[in-house]
Amino acid sequence: MLLEQIINGITLGSIYAIVALGFTLVFGVLGIINMAHGEIFMIGAFIGVLVTSVLGLPLWVAFLSAVIVTAILGYLLEKIALRPLRGKQGVSHLAPLISTIGVSILLENLSHHLFGAGNHPFRHSFAQIQIQVGSITIYLVQILIFAISITLMIVLSYWLSKTKAGKALRATAENLETASLLGVNTKRTITTTVILASALGGIAGILVGMAFNSVNPQMGLSMGLKGLAIIILGGMGNVKGAMVGGLLLGLSETMIVAYGDSGYRDAVAFVAIIFILLIRPQGIFGKKTAEVGR
Repeated sequence: MLLEQIINGITLGSIYAIVALGFTLVFGVLGIINMAHGEIFMIGAFIGVLVTSVLGLPLWVAFLSAVIVTAILGYLLEKIALRPLRGKQGVSHLAPLISTIGVSILLENLSHHLFGAGNHPFRHSFAQIQIQVGSITIYLVQILIFAISITLMIVLSYWLSKTKAGKALRATAENLETASLLGVNTKRTITTTVILASALGGIAGILVGMAFNSVNPQMGLSMGLKGLAIIILGGMGNVKGAMVGGLLLGLSETMIVAYGDSGYRDAVAFVAIIFILLIRPQGIFGKKTAEVGR
């Protein structure tokens, strides 16, 4: 039924939106695309498998463990792969991007070594709880995924606009040097941003495992590229755009699978990139001019 497909699309889009929020935070502050974000998301999914399927611990422990592990990975990413390049004379503006690509390859190969290739089942009884509304079946996990994505967007938007730390982040994103002169600890702000973005990736990894009951070491690359498509679609560095772009992509993919050819599912993201760049290069919610000082 159409309504069931819409629910499936919103569920998938909600996961995409959480991944895109991580991309958006890092791009907004550092002006770079963190290509390791997809692999950090994948590590979060595997932490969920280990905690729930292997150790048999509760789901909340899986969420907490994934957030902690991915936050640590985010800290190490910023300290080892990004910080040494920031502000260094003679360093190409592409250097941080290349550095994150290197980290993504490292994490993917590491996951192959630790977990092995192929799909790994994410078994949890919560994923099987369903609600019957007439002829429509809604899984409780679908409601949870949508609720978490909306909550994260609202909390993140409030944090960015109302709190001192959020204002410091926005000041750093606007102009790093000026923010530093005004007393903002830009080093701490940047580190916090990367840690927060990585933790969001960990949450999304758990949700993907719950939604699809399977994770694999290759899932990070695909999700990372789709996250990139979403922030271009919604507007680079825009929280609301990440949410809307994620939902649009999720609905588009679901409808392609349900009523078209599933072989073109992954192509939707990249067709969207081309289309948006041609029609509205700044994205749906992006500004036409965005000169950002670094």
